[in-house]
Amino acid sequence: MIKVFNHWFHRKTIAQVAVDLMFPVACVVLAAMWIGHGAPLALERVAFYAVIFALTMIVLNAWLGIYNRVHSRTREETQARAVLSLYLAIPLAYLVFSLLSVAEVDRSFMLLSGLAALFATLARRVHLAHSRTSSLLSHRVLVFGVGEEAENVGRVLRKSDPDIHIVGFYPSVNDTEIVVPSQVILSQDRSLSDTAHALRVDEIIVAVRERRGGSLPLRELLDCKLSGVRVLDLASYFERALGQIRLDSLRVGWLIFGEGFRQSWRRTTIKRLFDIVVAFLLLLLATPVMLLAAILIILEDGFSIFYRQERVGLDGRLFKIIKFRSMRNDAESDGKPRWAMVDDDRVTRVGRVLRKLRIDELPQLYNVLTGDMSLVGPRPERPYFVDQLTRDIPFFAVRHSVKPGLTGWAQVSYHYGSTIDDAVQKLQYDLYYVKNHSLFLDVVILFETVGVVLTGKGAR
Repeated sequence: MIKVFNHWFHRKTIAQVAVDLMFPVACVVLAAMWIGHGAPLALERVAFYAVIFALTMIVLNAWLGIYNRVHSRTREETQARAVLSLYLAIPLAYLVFSLLSVAEVDRSFMLLSGLAALFATLARRVHLAHSRTSSLLSHRVLVFGVGEEAENVGRVLRKSDPDIHIVGFYPSVNDTEIVVPSQVILSQDRSLSDTAHALRVDEIIVAVRERRGGSLPLRELLDCKLSGVRVLDLASYFERALGQIRLDSLRVGWLIFGEGFRQSWRRTTIKRLFDIVVAFLLLLLATPVMLLAAILIILEDGFSIFYRQERVGLDGRLFKIIKFRSMRNDAESDGKPRWAMVDDDRVTRVGRVLRKLRIDELPQLYNVLTGDMSLVGPRPERPYFVDQLTRDIPFFAVRHSVKPGLTGWAQVSYHYGSTIDDAVQKLQYDLYYVKNHSLFLDVVILFETVGVVLTGKGAR
């Protein structure tokens, strides 16, 4: 993993993006050199337009989910996305390379070279998305502990990261309960450091509940770290690898003394200016869509157009959120709050489309301009559910230390959910955002939100 402006990116994703940028540019430049036969062709100008084409395709491919390392798509679905990317690339390449002031035959040859390079990279992406991880790219991890926490970390890692290879579980001297299968438990005949070196371990994850009374071999862990093996506790590992702060590995001391969770006037000012400018531009661009949505709501189910509801915001303060009404007027006629659900029978036909395309959220741009919300942050919940979740879930109130958002890290990282367990999962992503939020992370989330809307991921 590589940290960029407080946000972690997988090295494999960065490598894929780098290849997808350099390979088409190199092919176009080589084509220009071949055409020129040594003539003074403006290679810098050719490279500039090739970079524009490659960067635009990287953006489109990211929105289509082609760079997702963990997914549940079939090979046919991935191939369909690659074909769509190629269809979009043809007019884009024609538009970009038509601006080059070279002969028509030269321009066509360079255009075909760029498309051929793109086809090769897409074919490679489809293959990698459904092939077993090669030993060259696998990441060898040793889990220290054999109890419930160790079994949990093993299960999560196998499910969430295809590049992880767990070499085994090394027992702690204070492990009273063995939960992991016996066949994956490493022998204690050798010390932890000798075992790590013999198995060529890249990382050791400390997964034990009790760390007092000599349960941790501190000297051996230090030897591993000094020899180049990374040593992480559960909270730090899940934050880096999964973009979440796991509640089952979280300690109050880690929140207090660890890095992050910083609020400063500079960050607050920059975030507010960013919210105002982007929200105003989005309102201008979305006005025709919002007018059409309002008309369709009236035609199907009459007035009212908007739906106002009390939500919990920054520092627990209450405010009224504004959305396009997507449910029937009598959806909560008994006055009892209910979770919104997938395929909710209270949703109108127009409302279902508005929800799927996230158009029902657009009026919240007004909440952003008034300062009750931000563009990016934890989604605001109703007071009734906040009281319930605060009682049932530890650290739930921490999410109220920043403004709620129109979209958030949990929304782009986790599917739509309406249960207590779903709230726990989303809170773990919200805590990651509260700890690491920055302007860069806000831009990343807004970018991924577009991809979520385009692919229909997490639609209600």
